[in-house]
Amino acid sequence: MRRLTPTLTLAVCALLVTVLPAQAADRQPAHLDSYGTKAPYSARQDPRTYHRPPAGFAPVFTENVSRHGSRAATDSEDGDLVLTLWDRAQAEGRLTREGERFGPEVRALETAMAGVGYGALSGRGKQEMRDTAVRMAERLPSLFTRIAADGERIDVVSSGQGRAVDSGTLFTAALAATDPALAPLIGPARTDKDLLYFHKAAGGAAYRDYLANDTRLARTLAGITDQPRTHEAARRVLRRIFTADFVEQLPEADRVAAAQAVYNLYAIAPAMSRESPDGRGWRTERWISAGDAAWFGYLGDAEDFYEKGPGFADSDITYRMADVLLDDFFRQAEAKRDGSSALGAELRFTHAEEIIPLAALMGLPGSTRPVTADRPYTYAADPWRGASVAPLGANIQWDLFEKDGRYLVRMLYNEKETAFRTGCRPVSRGSVFYDLDELERCFGRS
Repeated sequence: MRRLTPTLTLAVCALLVTVLPAQAADRQPAHLDSYGTKAPYSARQDPRTYHRPPAGFAPVFTENVSRHGSRAATDSEDGDLVLTLWDRAQAEGRLTREGERFGPEVRALETAMAGVGYGALSGRGKQEMRDTAVRMAERLPSLFTRIAADGERIDVVSSGQGRAVDSGTLFTAALAATDPALAPLIGPARTDKDLLYFHKAAGGAAYRDYLANDTRLARTLAGITDQPRTHEAARRVLRRIFTADFVEQLPEADRVAAAQAVYNLYAIAPAMSRESPDGRGWRTERWISAGDAAWFGYLGDAEDFYEKGPGFADSDITYRMADVLLDDFFRQAEAKRDGSSALGAELRFTHAEEIIPLAALMGLPGSTRPVTADRPYTYAADPWRGASVAPLGANIQWDLFEKDGRYLVRMLYNEKETAFRTGCRPVSRGSVFYDLDELERCFGRS
């Protein structure tokens, strides 16, 4: 990796000085897979291990798509459900010792989320965006020096949803802080729902019909959820909080719904670590065992797998609509190659509903194995994990390098150098660099 320029080094160090003391609360939680797509973000590769481009190639363009950073829950439904039960049990004297602490802790977490704003970026999420931007500048110092020197624009586009817009604002502000000359070249940010909110746009009509009306989907998800292990796990979760007689009087469906709500609060808590009373996290692992959290995490992953990811082997309905986003990646890179683009960077901010299908469409690691109706998705048989495919802050980046009119592409997935799908040939065996022409052939664009 090239050295940072002195100006960029000072800017990066200044940002990191403000970041590092607060990161004690932001350590990665144990059993990360159990958090599913609510897992907080961390870069997946040591920056010291990135490959250098082939001799003579220099970066001329970068583009990414990023999920928004860690956030509060989108509403208070889970907290409302369990607190209604808790209030009733407290009035009847049917709380366990752990359960007596549970209610005040949930109320504190709900108060913190309401303070942040339901669905809005948390303190951790804001810092994730800043840190990711700084690392981008650090990886490509000569590119951003060139962008500033040549006055190339940096385009910023989002889904238009608040947390995606805010993620873009924080990301670009941190990027500009690495070199003030970049600031006038950024934005103004624009909204493109067809590109970055396609699951709710016109192009997602068939997909929405699949979610609402596909009987195979409904039958498969019901079969996965309604297993003895789910009901056993629900009892165990609730018995940590409520006395056994209180739990047993609840209808079975209510037990599962209440345990699911406890799990959902457990899963969102790491995203809210900065807002915890002592700044050391919420310690929600006391509410649910590692095994039961893993089971409910699997149920959440199964839903995302079938509704957004690789899904059924005989259908591409869950990810076909992501072609508009993959097409834009190619279009931006091709425009740079053809000399018709004045951009130095294209920065996109979106949601899990776009990252997950794009990963499946591109055949990214973990998203290559759909299932058949008679062999449903399980952790044992399939590598797909929400915490790896689309954690909060997930991102896909293409860097374009040029030498004598030849253009190479390197892909980063959650900041890890990642091979393109099977059938795409790198410039040499084991390389992470691909001819743009080869990618056009491999993806059927030539």
